[in-house]
Amino acid sequence: MSAAGGRAGGALDAPHRRARRRRAPVGLVFILPSALVIAVVVVWPIIATTYLGFTDYSMFGAPEWTGLDNLTRLVQDPDVRRAVWITVLYTVISVPLQTVLAMLLADILARRFRNRLGSWARSILFIPVMASLVLTGTVWRYLLAYDGPVNQVLGWFGVPQTDWLGDSSWVVVVIALVTAWKNIGYFLVIYYAGIMDVPGDVYEAAALDGAGPWHLFWRITLPILRPVTLLVVILGTIWSFQVFDLVYTMTNGGPGGASTTLVYLIYQAAFKSFKMGYASALSVVLFLAILVISIVQRRALREG
Repeated sequence: MSAAGGRAGGALDAPHRRARRRRAPVGLVFILPSALVIAVVVVWPIIATTYLGFTDYSMFGAPEWTGLDNLTRLVQDPDVRRAVWITVLYTVISVPLQTVLAMLLADILARRFRNRLGSWARSILFIPVMASLVLTGTVWRYLLAYDGPVNQVLGWFGVPQTDWLGDSSWVVVVIALVTAWKNIGYFLVIYYAGIMDVPGDVYEAAALDGAGPWHLFWRITLPILRPVTLLVVILGTIWSFQVFDLVYTMTNGGPGGASTTLVYLIYQAAFKSFKMGYASALSVVLFLAILVISIVQRRALREG
């Protein structure tokens, strides 16, 4: 019976296998446009950039193969080391700040303001997300100017004027704060959705056992939101390492290179010095750095 049943089952499965084989070319036709777009827009630029990273190329002639010269140069370049430090400092300030604030605000709005006021608050906090980075940087450059509105308001309280964007000790902190202000609304929506998925019975049972608001957040909300936090931290880190628009519009890399991040340094090398090969090598190193950091963060947060 077993052998007969197996033969019968195989006979019945044969038409299904033939039907799947006939449908396979149709499926390939449907995914071919998307595959072509990805190949042209993503895969080919990565391959081309990697190749140019091993050449001397200035757009005014054919690339000349130089091997590891660009990599050796960037390791020894003090501007690269400074840009790495600035990028890391900017990331260390902006990512934890926007993550913590977004989580706390989402918890408050989800558990205490499930009404029209909470909806308005979420909408208001999401407005900066919809604004372009160029517009955001331009507006904040005006607000933070030496004689701008921020210093005027602080002057009413006796705070002396500060050149927020012209002081090398403040400029990175200020750009990081502006970044957090812009991103909080986006990450708040992600956290809010995660908190709303938590069954209300869990909080009610914990509250009946005497747990206060802090214990509810620390013992229930925070552990449940670990996958969301993983996403938020990885996205925030990737965006921070790629920061360019705010630097370009707010400080143009100044003062004296104090806000020149890695991406802005790549821009200078490529479009101001026309050292496309060197800029490509920097881009490949940046890509690998982001990849490694994302993997490390993912493992650390999952094991934590």
